[in-house]
Amino acid sequence: MNFQYVWLYWSSAFLVPWLGLWLLAPAFRTVMLRASLLTMPFGLVEPLFVPAYWNPPSVFDLAQRTRFDLESLVSCFALGGTGAALYNALTRRQLRALPASEHSEQRHRWHRAVLVTPVLTFVALYFLPWNPIYAGIVAMVAGGVATAWCRTDLARKTLIGGAIFLGYYAVFMAALVIFTPGYIDRVWNVQHLSGNRIAGIPIEELAVDLRRKLTYFKG
Repeated sequence: MNFQYVWLYWSSAFLVPWLGLWLLAPAFRTVMLRASLLTMPFGLVEPLFVPAYWNPPSVFDLAQRTRFDLESLVSCFALGGTGAALYNALTRRQLRALPASEHSEQRHRWHRAVLVTPVLTFVALYFLPWNPIYAGIVAMVAGGVATAWCRTDLARKTLIGGAIFLGYYAVFMAALVIFTPGYIDRVWNVQHLSGNRIAGIPIEELAVDLRRKLTYFKG
């Protein structure tokens, strides 16, 4: 099977639910757009994980030639906006700012430190002799825990929203397994991962998406 355009089609598919939310939940459009624009640049970190974690055939063979690819920008854009609004749209809850009464709480003085927690953790762990995806998972979990400590009002929402988003992403991964048999073994560097899978999906990929939601898509 020719896998050349699978990553393009798959990343573009994430735009479908993004567009559905945009049309059906107009109250969240501003948040979705801001989140999408904020998370899209995360697609530029692909050289940290290509080819150590995976090596997807991409448009113009960019991933193979430069370790960057356009598809990652598309998927990060779509996942960012969807993740920011999905929980509130499903539960019909409106977004609200931090109550003024809590602004003086001491833990809120640590917001900037919380923002850089995943970055500093990742840098500290990246050069250990393991696949860099594990450094990413640990770093983002650390960021999620720090955020939940700093914004206790979002802790419950973060956990529930993370579970919802994990299920959402798992559907896309399952479709990849079903409709492009052999793609995961061809693209993911499975020999350097744990080997554990759920319904054919590498457990690392599910963990990657869960930590992404826990850390960045608070909504």
